[in-house]
Amino acid sequence: MRAILIVDDDVKLCTMLREYLGRHEIALEMRHCGTSGQEAVSLKAYDLILLDVMLPDMDGFELLQRLRQKSQGFVLLLTARGEAADRIRGLRLGADDYLPKPFDPEELVARIKAILRRSSFPSGSMSEIGGRRQTGFAIDMVSRTAVFAGKPLDLTDVEFSLLDLFIQSTGTVLTREELVSRVFNRFFHPLDRSLDMHICRLRKKLSATTPCAGRIKAIRSSGYLFSPVSSSE
Repeated sequence: MRAILIVDDDVKLCTMLREYLGRHEIALEMRHCGTSGQEAVSLKAYDLILLDVMLPDMDGFELLQRLRQKSQGFVLLLTARGEAADRIRGLRLGADDYLPKPFDPEELVARIKAILRRSSFPSGSMSEIGGRRQTGFAIDMVSRTAVFAGKPLDLTDVEFSLLDLFIQSTGTVLTREELVSRVFNRFFHPLDRSLDMHICRLRKKLSATTPCAGRIKAIRSSGYLFSPVSSSE
């Protein structure tokens, strides 16, 4: 049974979700403020954290920042704020996905399963993926970690999945529809900017530690291309 933590001050909602998710073999633990949520994460590793943006003692974004300082585990934001700026802010701070309130519990289960599937990709090993080393990266599918020139990259799971897919498809344009389908396991919506925000964050991290940020190129009206050579190299 997968262990999930929800940090939300709506006790009634949390109780309902715990019962509903239990039918899908998901054990939901509940915390109702940011402080207790942070303490829970420090004591136990969860498969996923459902994080409400509006908490009584601290902003959910603040808690997300604190969590990301110590962990790159999965975080799904639950937010009653409909503004795109809030959703973008959450993605920039490291959330893997978001779901606006009110939501259908079935959609929440679908989002949860899509995220958790990313932690169950077929495993490989460094020796089995020598072709990826030609790009300067070493990708380990067992630990889902990436190394460039001997230096580990601090990536969220979404960023790791994007980088691995880009490297496998070097020189090939990947459409937004294909990227969303393969990384998020859902259909692409033209107004959903989550993919672009994750790629923006990946670029920034590559820029800080490698010369490869320029290899990820946006192709107008098409998608993204990981080029063999960066424009800055």
